[in-house]
Amino acid sequence: MNLKEKFKKTIFFLQKEFPNSETELNYKSPFQLLVSVILSAQCTDKRVNIITKNLFEKYPDAKSLSKASEKEIYEFIKTCSYPNNKANYILNMSKKLLEDFNEIVPSDLENLQKLKGVGRKTANVILSIIYKKPVMAVDTHVFRVSKRIGLTKKEKTVLETEKKLIKYIPKNLIAKSHHLLLLQGRYICKARKPNCEICKLNEFCDFFFKMKKNFFSKK
Repeated sequence: MNLKEKFKKTIFFLQKEFPNSETELNYKSPFQLLVSVILSAQCTDKRVNIITKNLFEKYPDAKSLSKASEKEIYEFIKTCSYPNNKANYILNMSKKLLEDFNEIVPSDLENLQKLKGVGRKTANVILSIIYKKPVMAVDTHVFRVSKRIGLTKKEKTVLETEKKLIKYIPKNLIAKSHHLLLLQGRYICKARKPNCEICKLNEFCDFFFKMKKNFFSKK
C-alpha cells in the first residue's frame, strides 16, 4: 500500500468510526471557543467545559472578560493546568481583541497569533471551526496518531506534520480530519495504552505491525 492509499483508507475508516466528528468543547461564540481552546492546552475538554460553564456565565464576551482581574479569572479556571499562565493569557487576549479588533476574532493566521496565548495550533482550530478554512491543527493526538499509523514518518515537528497531512488529505476534508485524528487518539489510539484490538486501522497501521512483530520475535 502506497502512502496515498494509506491516507485514503485512514480517512475512510475514521469517518465511519466518528461520523459526527466535531469539537467537544462547548461554546456559543467565536470568542468563547477561543478561550476554551486556550484553556484546553494539556487539559481535557471535559474539564474545560466544566470550567467555562461558570466562567462564561459571568464573562460571556471579550468586553466583560477584559474588565476582570487575573485573580478573578484564576478562581474560575484554577482546576485546569497552568491556571496562572492561562488567566494572564485570556485576560490579555480579551483586551487586545477589544482594543485592536473591535471584539471580532480574526479570520487569518497572522492576526490570530498576535493574541496572547494563541499559537499556530490554536489559530488553526479557530480558522477551521469558525471560518471553515482548510487548515490542519496538529495537537498531541494528531501528531501521535499520524506517526503511529505511518501517515508521517520522517516528520519530527508539528509544522512538518501539518504540511504532510495537508499535502495528502483532500482539501474539503482537511478541517474534518483534524477532529477524526484527534478523536482516534483520544478514545482508541491512546498514548499509554492504545486499544489496537478494537482499532479499525490495524490492518495497515505501522505501530500495530511493529507491536505484532515484536510479540512473535520474543516467542
